[in-house]
Amino acid sequence: MNTAITLLYGGNPGPSAAAAQAWDQAADGWNAHGTLIGAWLKDATTAMLDAAAIGPGQRVLDIAAGAGEQTLAIARRIGSHGRVLASDISPRILALAGANARAAGLSQVALHLADAQKLGLDGAGFDAAVSRLGLMFCPEPLQALQQARAALKPGGRFAALVFGMPERNPCLVTLMASARAHAGLPALVPGAAPAAGSLMSLGPPGLLEQLLRQAGFGEIEVRPLSAPFAAPSSAHYLDFVRSAAPPITQMLARLPVDQQRSAWRDMDAQLQRHVGASGFCGPNELLLCSASSAP
Repeated sequence: MNTAITLLYGGNPGPSAAAAQAWDQAADGWNAHGTLIGAWLKDATTAMLDAAAIGPGQRVLDIAAGAGEQTLAIARRIGSHGRVLASDISPRILALAGANARAAGLSQVALHLADAQKLGLDGAGFDAAVSRLGLMFCPEPLQALQQARAALKPGGRFAALVFGMPERNPCLVTLMASARAHAGLPALVPGAAPAAGSLMSLGPPGLLEQLLRQAGFGEIEVRPLSAPFAAPSSAHYLDFVRSAAPPITQMLARLPVDQQRSAWRDMDAQLQRHVGASGFCGPNELLLCSASSAP
């Protein structure tokens, strides 16, 4: 079987070079935790692919694909006669996605290096497009949605997963608050709108619907999904965060090593309230949005 992966260079990261570098640095950690991430997001990923109506023989675009754990799930759904294009801003993480596809013998996977806000795939005519926990990192999410719609055929399906509101994601709030405090940054104001491009930036009620409508989508639906993060211990969870979560690690990167260690110890202590007899189980709520490219 031919398992060669085609690397297509499209779009232009341009001002997003810093984001590309951050995800390059996190790529190995994200990939190393692929099994843990896959277990965490298994049900949510299935719901996303169902919402996008992905099936055999389709051409599918995976936006902000990361190391490709969900790309492989798409490839298996569409079969050998389908095609999936995994797009990401990070060259390093895309290379890992390609290696994972080759190892799985999935030759229907190709790679596209591009900022989600500058995909450069207008008129490509994909049957479906998805994005798993990537859209919220776009400083201009409307632009990313417009790019996704432009890549779809008339009536093509779009689905994405993003984090919901802070009160439904207490572990993320704990991590962000502790990291900001140790880094000497001002505390986030409770109830204030999340900053564009941040972890929970698309969580506010009605925002996803509004953006999808502005981007020209129709048949819009947004619903919450519970996605608890289970791990043997809080230390296992923090190991994942340390190696694969740029929004947290970047805040601590300029601190001396001893202060970074102190910050991680503080986070671990605060996360103990989510540890029980079966280990760590951190609550998370995601939002699943789906829509049609037909207005």
